[in-house]
Amino acid sequence: MAFVGAALERVAHLRTDPQALSALQEAAQTRLCLFWKGRPAFTPDGGLVWVAPGHPVLTDAREAPLFLGMQDGQALFAAQLTGFEPEGAQPDTKAFLDTSEQVHPALGDGMVFAELRARMGTLTPLEAEVAATARATFEWHRTHAYCSRCGQPSEVVQAGWVRKCPSCGGLHFPRTDPVVIMLVTRGNQVLLGRSPFWPEGMYSCLAGFMEPGETLEAAVRREVAEETGVRVGRVDYCASQPWPFPSSLMLGCRAEAVSDEITIDPAEIEGAIWVSRERLMQIFAGADSVIRPPRQGAIAAWLMHRWLADRSI
Repeated sequence: MAFVGAALERVAHLRTDPQALSALQEAAQTRLCLFWKGRPAFTPDGGLVWVAPGHPVLTDAREAPLFLGMQDGQALFAAQLTGFEPEGAQPDTKAFLDTSEQVHPALGDGMVFAELRARMGTLTPLEAEVAATARATFEWHRTHAYCSRCGQPSEVVQAGWVRKCPSCGGLHFPRTDPVVIMLVTRGNQVLLGRSPFWPEGMYSCLAGFMEPGETLEAAVRREVAEETGVRVGRVDYCASQPWPFPSSLMLGCRAEAVSDEITIDPAEIEGAIWVSRERLMQIFAGADSVIRPPRQGAIAAWLMHRWLADRSI
């Protein structure tokens, strides 16, 4: 799975130490990764672009960088290039997976800004964790510039990890939205569904946001019932995956169905089908004429892989 490296030393105590942060920002060994409108800068081989303090590209970073943490004694930051306006192709915000690329004149040949979901499989575990952290946090800042208590503009403090309202003193922290995603099985079959906004042939595990006051197991049963009418009995937690699009935490589960009749809610999904283990193997091999293979790196593909391999939770 992408984004589950857990290799970053977050050293949260440094976020409240302005002198230490200032020294780290100027240290020769410090490195900054680059973002533009939520899109990381990638090298030609698919890794993240890292630059040293003072690099010319940072003149387009109009706000203080986000302090990510330390790795082997090296400080890592993320800079958002809010002053950059590229020429040529602009991001297609309506596309399911935008493939456009943007080039900054201060970067080397082959270095481009691109959609993270399209390239998440090329990153190292550390780079993926860094990219997920930075993208989700930058998006939170973009959409939470005002205090939710009094409505006044808030300020960024603690190296990008808190917003403080100078009017009422309210403190606001980056949000993470829990989402259950479940591999629902009944005997030799797995239940897959599709959204009306997905590309033709794309099916995946069912998923949905948790609600306040709800347990993980209850959310799984509710979402499956709401979307397909299938009733679920046993639910087991498997693993989690940060999903910074924009700020979800995917809680992967296995669920055993106790009914198999499908009655979809068209307001929730476009369709749902039971797929046999043998057919799912053909899908992963790219040999199915109707259903496309799942995107590698996402927890849905990981859950399906484990079921095909008959792996325990």
